[in-house]
Amino acid sequence: MSAQPAAPPAAEPMTHREVLESLSGLLLVLFVAMISGTIVSVALPQIIGALNGSQSQYTWVVTASLLASTASTPIWGKLADLFNKKLLLQISIVIFMIGSLACGFAQNTGQVIAFRALQGLGMGALQILAQVIIAAMISPKERGRYNGYLGAVIAVATVGGPLLGGLIADVSWLGWRWCFFIAVPFTIAAFVLLAKTLHLPTVRRPDVSIDYWGATLIAVGVSVLLIWVTFVGDSFAWASWQTAAMAGGGVLLLAAATWVESRVREPIVPLHVIRRRTPALAIVASLSVGMAMFGGAVFLGQYFQIGRGYGPTSAGLLTIPMMLGVLVSSTISGRMVSASGRTKPYILTGLVVLLAGFAGLATIDHATPMVLVSAYMLAVGVGVGMSMQNLVLVIQNTVPLSEIGAASGAVTFFRSLGGTVGVSVLGAVLANRVATGIAEGLAKAGIPVHGTGAAAGGLNLAAMPEPVKAIVRAAYGDATGHIFLVSAAITAVGLVAAAFLKPARLRDSLDLPASPAEDQTPAAV
Repeated sequence: MSAQPAAPPAAEPMTHREVLESLSGLLLVLFVAMISGTIVSVALPQIIGALNGSQSQYTWVVTASLLASTASTPIWGKLADLFNKKLLLQISIVIFMIGSLACGFAQNTGQVIAFRALQGLGMGALQILAQVIIAAMISPKERGRYNGYLGAVIAVATVGGPLLGGLIADVSWLGWRWCFFIAVPFTIAAFVLLAKTLHLPTVRRPDVSIDYWGATLIAVGVSVLLIWVTFVGDSFAWASWQTAAMAGGGVLLLAAATWVESRVREPIVPLHVIRRRTPALAIVASLSVGMAMFGGAVFLGQYFQIGRGYGPTSAGLLTIPMMLGVLVSSTISGRMVSASGRTKPYILTGLVVLLAGFAGLATIDHATPMVLVSAYMLAVGVGVGMSMQNLVLVIQNTVPLSEIGAASGAVTFFRSLGGTVGVSVLGAVLANRVATGIAEGLAKAGIPVHGTGAAAGGLNLAAMPEPVKAIVRAAYGDATGHIFLVSAAITAVGLVAAAFLKPARLRDSLDLPASPAEDQTPAAV
């Protein structure tokens, strides 16, 4: 990679006041991106029910935005290394706002899914660019404290999202469409605030090269595999030509993407970074955290409403233990990381607690005491809060400032990929278990399957007779534990990967003093 000219303003770190002024705008941007996902999670049963959607469509309303966000994250990260970061951030805010408005005006589930993909494109940009810009302003050691703020904002958005979404869905004169419209004033406020407060030097490179082929192959390959996961076992058998075509085709596309990434000058996913031991292990651990973040938020809201019979507002309130765990643990662990310069102890502790939380959630059914469910959710929240941002910090600590965007994009890409694959896989498992549970329940009750709307996975409970509604609720409640058993298994893999991370102290400088050899970090502890 050719050397880029040093910009004089970057030589001196920003003052604490300058950092806080810019950070306020960045945190608002991150809040907007995160709340857009969680505000919909509790209202989704009502949205899909109102539009007469199915369980598969329920999953794809979430997956569409995650997929677009995942596929575009490394592209935005690379663009941040090549172009003006502030301009890119402003463009992403506009994309996100257009997607939010379009979702609010959607007339069927197909339109919601399509516009959620557009919204996800902006979400991916906002999440990665906020992290990249913070990394360009603050050294890794000091960044631990600010990453604590970052985690706190994510937690507040995650706490406030379900609550706000539930309230909006319950207010008749607002309705679920305002779950999308509500993001618009936040995006406008963030745009104005950043225009006034964010001032970064622009480094212009004459040899800019963007890997469009790699980006396209990654996006298409991941999409094909997720579509296969969604429909296999339902629309077609595991051993079928469709499986061979879609699974094999997806793997070939990703193999081609890997080949392209190893040949181009400016790869979207920097293989020379993720081949190193520390980034590779951190990425594996990030996959499990991604599944925890997205899978928990998406399916617990559905469990409370459909499986337990709570309304949207109550379902939002019931998710508070998990979000409180994220808020407290991310803030405290962020400060402790900055004070000690170490990350591995907090990542390991977080993943152990996360595994325990998922193991507990794997035991729930439609009659589990809510005290137990809350305790398990609290453990999941604590685990996510201690590990999520620290895994990004581990990778940022191993690369020079010129590669911070691509490296941050890579770890965020794989974390989002974990969430995307997790939602698809868990959704497919849930749909299968629910369909089986409903069919068995209807058969035992002597109710004919045809005409109930339940056997196909319909979520419009209001249109079902009371006996059928009770069977559907029990099926959803009993099936939810199975998906968290899968999550626990994947978290165990992440824990093993984190155990092999090489302990290292976070550096005090913004940039590495020289191009290091593989995994050459400051003194190990």
